[in-house]
Amino acid sequence: MQKAVVMDEQAIRRALTRIAHEIIERNKGVDDCVLVGIKTRGIYLAKRLAERIEQIEGNALAVGELDITLYRDDLTTKTSDKEPLVKGSAIPFDVTEKKVVLVDDVLFTGRTVRAAMDAIMDFGRPAQIQLAVLVDRGHRELPIRADFVGKNIPTSSAEMIVVELQEVDGLDQVSIHEK
Repeated sequence: MQKAVVMDEQAIRRALTRIAHEIIERNKGVDDCVLVGIKTRGIYLAKRLAERIEQIEGNALAVGELDITLYRDDLTTKTSDKEPLVKGSAIPFDVTEKKVVLVDDVLFTGRTVRAAMDAIMDFGRPAQIQLAVLVDRGHRELPIRADFVGKNIPTSSAEMIVVELQEVDGLDQVSIHEK
């Protein structure tokens, strides 16, 4: 059950524009930077960030898609009798010596990001891995923090954050739901 909408379309757009500027500033431009979105919604956020960065800097960034299904540490507990659904990764560039900015919708326990870092390493050895998330909701189980955050939304364990994006859900909003 939805409790509250915490980001509307305009707030998401502003947050992504700010993150794009922060990525450019932190990296002193975008030379040797690539964006890699974590499936599913992270991919669309990465594409939106790439568009904004190109508008600001005039340089197009390469964008890849990462499926972390087989890298998850809860694979055995989540898939009792059926096979995991692997959507496949698409990283059509070499990540070696690149600054890889991982992009995801929500940072929660940190386990998805850990799995994504393992997956990236199978594609090469990046110079650096940075993390951009639309929402950081706390409750970390691993020592992972985002470099770029759209909005910090402290939540209780009984709540969940739902990110809806136009490309998947037909609207842009972030809401808190009761579990």
